[in-house]
Order: sequence, then structure tokens, then C-alpha cells
Amino acid sequence: MGKALIVVDLQNDFCPGGALGVAGGDEIIPVINRLVNSFDTVVYTRDWHPANHVSFAENPQFIDKSWPAHCVAGTPGAEFHPDLLVRPDGIIVDKGTDPAVEAYSGFQGTGLAEKLRERQVDTVYITGLATDYCVKATALDALKAGFRAFVVVNASRGVDNPPGTVEDALNELRAAGVGIITDAEIGSSGE
Repeated sequence: MGKALIVVDLQNDFCPGGALGVAGGDEIIPVINRLVNSFDTVVYTRDWHPANHVSFAENPQFIDKSWPAHCVAGTPGAEFHPDLLVRPDGIIVDKGTDPAVEAYSGFQGTGLAEKLRERQVDTVYITGLATDYCVKATALDALKAGFRAFVVVNASRGVDNPPGTVEDALNELRAAGVGIITDAEIGSSGE
């Protein structure tokens, strides 16, 4: 069986200066770019929201269903960061396309599990933005779908608001059975 790299939501709106910019979100791109060519299968998830998405709020509280408008399909903010190496054979998965459904996970309503099984993948390495939201949800759903899952911490960044939410997310992932590793650990000790 094979391994896949999942790059979660490395889009302009989630990088510094974007509508929901994660501090240092662009700093993980060199690590991810080094990993991209080490995998036969690379998945890129992206928020691809309609303009009337349920998560958008006029006065956002920065919680579920109360975010500023972000990653509206077809806008510059929804595009992948220009420095990200997007392989032509990569699988692009759009999430959050239903205006009535909040979707953090790359597996939610996207057919990603089936696409990975078609490629004989049984283990996924998850990178991207944000550790405490979409990376966490993608990793937990990977486990539920029967994959071995690892989060590459030095290739991920979190919102961490309030402070401590990234560490809480990592603890929740560990407790669920997700491996927390660095890029240097990929391929070692059974990963």
C-alpha cells in the first residue's frame, strides 16, 4: 500500500494578509515543497465557498459559522499561494462548496477517501493550514475512513486563538491515534 501527502488549504486568504490569515502560514511552504516530490500521490484541499456560504458573518466572531468572507470560489483569495508547488498530477479537492454546510475536513463530502483507495493509499501525511481547524478535522476524518494518519507539525500552522488551541488540537489528535511528526521523521520508525 502507498502513502499520500495532503496539503490542506494553502490558499491566499489563509496566508498573512488574507481575509483569515494565519500568522506564519506562508513560512511552511518551503517544507511542503520539499515533501511534494517525495510522494507518488499528493492531494491539495481548498476551501471553495459560494459567496453566500453559511460560515460568513457580517460581524465575524471567528468561531464556527461566524468567519469573515474567505476563499470565495474563483477569487484571488481562494487561489493557492503562488509559492506553493502544485503538481500537475496532484488531486485537487474542493470543500465547503455547499452554501448550507460548514466543512473543515478534506474528506467531508469530497470523495477523497475513494480517490486515495483507488491509488492504493493506506497512509496519509497531513500538512497545511490551520492545525487547530482544517488540518485537525482532515486528520480525524482520515482515521475514521480507515487510513493511518500523521500530522507533520513543522509543515502546519495554527490559528492558536485563544492561545493553547494548537496544543489542544495536537493532544486531541494524539489521543485519537494520529501520529505527530516532523518532516525529518517521514519514512522512519514505521511511518
